[in-house]
Amino acid sequence: MNKIERIKELVEQLNYHRDLYYNKSRPEISDFEFDTLFDELSALEKETGFVLTTSPTQTVGYEVKSKLNKVTHNHPMLSLDKTKSVDDVIKFLDGRDGVVMAKMDGLTCSVRYLNGELVSAETRGNGEVGEDILHCAKTIKNLPLKIDCMDEVIIDGEVIITYDDFYKINETLPENERYKHPRNLASGSIRQLDSSVAAERNMKFIAWKLVKGWTIPDDIAGSMIENSFFDRLCLLFNLGFDVTPWGKLRYDSTKDSVNYLINQIKSICKNKGYPIDGCVFGYDNVAYGESLGATGHHLRSQLAFKFYDEVYETKLLYIDWTMGKTGVLTPTAVFEPVEIDGTRVEKASVHNVSIMTKLDLHIGDTIEVFKANMIIPQVSRNVSAEEREAAGKEPDYIAIPSTCPVCGGVAKIVRENDTSVLMCMNNECSGKLLGRLTHFVSKKGMNIDGLSEATLELLISRQLITKFKDIYKLSQHRDKLVTLPGMGKKSVEKLLNNIEKSREVKLENFICALGIPNIGLTASKTIAKYCDGDIYKWFNAFFNNFDWTKLDDFGNVMANNIEEYLQSHIADVEILADEMHFIKPEKNVISESVFSGKNVCVTGKLISFTRDSINEKLISLGAKPVGSVSKTTDYLICNEASSSSKYKKAAELGITVITEDEFIKMIDGKIA
Repeated sequence: MNKIERIKELVEQLNYHRDLYYNKSRPEISDFEFDTLFDELSALEKETGFVLTTSPTQTVGYEVKSKLNKVTHNHPMLSLDKTKSVDDVIKFLDGRDGVVMAKMDGLTCSVRYLNGELVSAETRGNGEVGEDILHCAKTIKNLPLKIDCMDEVIIDGEVIITYDDFYKINETLPENERYKHPRNLASGSIRQLDSSVAAERNMKFIAWKLVKGWTIPDDIAGSMIENSFFDRLCLLFNLGFDVTPWGKLRYDSTKDSVNYLINQIKSICKNKGYPIDGCVFGYDNVAYGESLGATGHHLRSQLAFKFYDEVYETKLLYIDWTMGKTGVLTPTAVFEPVEIDGTRVEKASVHNVSIMTKLDLHIGDTIEVFKANMIIPQVSRNVSAEEREAAGKEPDYIAIPSTCPVCGGVAKIVRENDTSVLMCMNNECSGKLLGRLTHFVSKKGMNIDGLSEATLELLISRQLITKFKDIYKLSQHRDKLVTLPGMGKKSVEKLLNNIEKSREVKLENFICALGIPNIGLTASKTIAKYCDGDIYKWFNAFFNNFDWTKLDDFGNVMANNIEEYLQSHIADVEILADEMHFIKPEKNVISESVFSGKNVCVTGKLISFTRDSINEKLISLGAKPVGSVSKTTDYLICNEASSSSKYKKAAELGITVITEDEFIKMIDGKIA
């Protein structure tokens, strides 16, 4: 691959990860990994002179995609150039007085006041256009709704969630919905459509720049200088804002004095629980800084100093294997304890077999560990492996288990999304039970409120539940249930009542709850429709070797999965069915519409519907929901242009693409 091709590849990778970071608040890589790729791209662009218009070195953030109203900023909200070298900081200051601030790790926002009242709040977005978040900003407890200044005041800052609040909020969320870092939680919270959700998240606004409105009141003026960045931060503090920890640098600052201020700021932020990922250095003389202008990507008046998690050497003792809900066995490195950020750490996930192999781990190896974003322990490097490689020795990896440590069944290495993982092949493994039960009680399944993942885990540990049917025998253990942690008499009675209510169930929900591979709610509805909602017709179809591929959108894989599941579990399913009262389906009255007899595919994020509810609506309109785009597809419902295979296929075939709003208007007859 030549250098130009590498640039193109890096631009595509970085834009993908920026989309995850800015728009979805679900990053897949660490800041360190992102910055490494960014630095490689920047160096190649300087070397070759080749720069794409979509390069992240030329733009900020990513395309605004949420359904919040878009707003054009009254000033550019650009990013900053960055360094990891204190020498670069000294060179940047160039013998001028400077200011150093904590670089908050949240969502950059700008707020505006008129006649002392908060009138707007917007996210940075792509630097020119952001999102209107005023409704959520008004729920931020430390952000003043009114200030003692009649000028137009514009302030840039960061919406954050402290570590303490982050941990508390994460504990209330289901395991698969928890956030990896306070930044992601803050970003998702401030961009809620419902401000009541935002109000519960205890967000903070930390100011770091007074953009406009620096008339200094006489009673606090003293020796303040309007053209001083430092004094403007002081003014914000006096106006009542929480300001990022900051300090002043003299024109003759040395590396020692710079490092001293960095450590002081880190200490203050740690005590306050502020998430930070570096410091920002700028010129105290605002006019001079502004005179330097900006590139398309960053301001020239400031420089970000990024510091990364400190690494600690320790000795690898052994690898422990733990099972996830799907049966994947995850390797965990257990090492001699080290203290990181004031806590004792002795374990770190190695994630999967691919990473284990890459690290070339041996018992007794010297490894480096750190806390990613000061939270998650990670193994960053195997020092001993590098020494072995330098000596020309062949890798000799830790043996991968061939049996499951939970059930003793066969464990095999399989590929998942280009990654090697160790999987228990025993479908009856008790380690997989929690995942099956969580799915069984979900809304798409039996919809049993009160049986959370944590509660199920507790009941499994006390051997009160080993199979689905045991849920419906829990009333026999009422006296024991009330003695369990967090399960008082009232909560137990409520839970048992909810279990009783769940006995009245539609056939499609019952089938979906079983967790047959590839048979979700849509496929379950197709089966239920064929069987007229009668469980015994489903059983008879199985006993009479019915060809499931005759059903709409059923292929050989789905048919085989039904057969294999029922062959192994038919007795248990029949016993479970005896506990239920199956609700007979209402006769579906098909209304005449523009969609009658049409094949309609749905893709992408929906606003007014869920995927299931829009499919139900299509069926009621006489349309046939389809899972893929082909020549027989009449419409694709998609809210925005994308690079998805379905959207591309629709464009190639000339299939009509409509948005969700257009779909609703067509139903109402407002669009022919």
